[in-house]
Amino acid sequence: MDRDLLGDLSTLLAVAEEGNFTRAGHRLGVSQSAVSHAIRRLEDRIGVRLLNRSARKVTPTDAGDQLLATLRPSFQLLGNRIEELRTLGERPSGLVRVTSGAPATRDILWPVVSQLVRDYPEVRIEISTEGRLSDLAEDRFDCAIRLGEHLSPDMIAVPVGPRLEMAAVASVDYLARRGTPVHPDALEAHDCLLMRHRADGPVYDWEFEIGGVEVVKRLTGPFILNDPGLVMEAVRAGHGIGYLPLPDVRADLLTGRVRRVLAEFCPPFDGYHLCYMGRRNVSSAMRVLIDRLRAAGS
Repeated sequence: MDRDLLGDLSTLLAVAEEGNFTRAGHRLGVSQSAVSHAIRRLEDRIGVRLLNRSARKVTPTDAGDQLLATLRPSFQLLGNRIEELRTLGERPSGLVRVTSGAPATRDILWPVVSQLVRDYPEVRIEISTEGRLSDLAEDRFDCAIRLGEHLSPDMIAVPVGPRLEMAAVASVDYLARRGTPVHPDALEAHDCLLMRHRADGPVYDWEFEIGGVEVVKRLTGPFILNDPGLVMEAVRAGHGIGYLPLPDVRADLLTGRVRRVLAEFCPPFDGYHLCYMGRRNVSSAMRVLIDRLRAAGS
């Protein structure tokens, strides 16, 4: 691809986004006539009209729309790659603010950042382990570690951990008193220890897979908590059945005082992701954190 063609394609994209030759020229730092000349040259080269001109607005033709559908992601990808390369020569430095639940912080984030700040003393990491799902923009966090089910479609998400399983667990004493459920439907006769991830959010429903079909159970019990550690305290005390990611309960299972139930109804699902709002203006500190977490999770 020669230099003139690449420049003309960039001009077409600017005109389509601005809807006006003059504004596109201001954006590109060239005159309105230079923009018009570039578009005419591109149309002559391809052999079709790409833009409809009117006194008030410039809009793409059908052919122009087809070309722009390819240009937009390609130019975005190119810009992202240039930004990544630009930061390669920088010594990582600065503050990165991360929000993450306590289990993900313990198992995924902490091992990485503990070594990262040793390797790059100019990097500082702020970690918030609030139970609620923070709004990154509103709460001014750079990134979050979240389960796949909590990802927003407008975020960039990088897998940073293995697939997970949920685990329903209860103390041996509780199961001796109340019996062992062998099917999710049996939970309705049991005390279930529920969680609410944020004060204004719903109580978390328990999800199982029965015969290849996802089934959601809305249950009741003596406690609604927002901390997995407190759920396990209640499990150990014999208050009922808890439902948490398997890594959160593995240590208690090894003691033998707690047993897992309904395991065959809890298939694996996508695990933790590092998510952030965009690739532009990612700091050198944020970039090295992304790379380290991605490598650790692969």
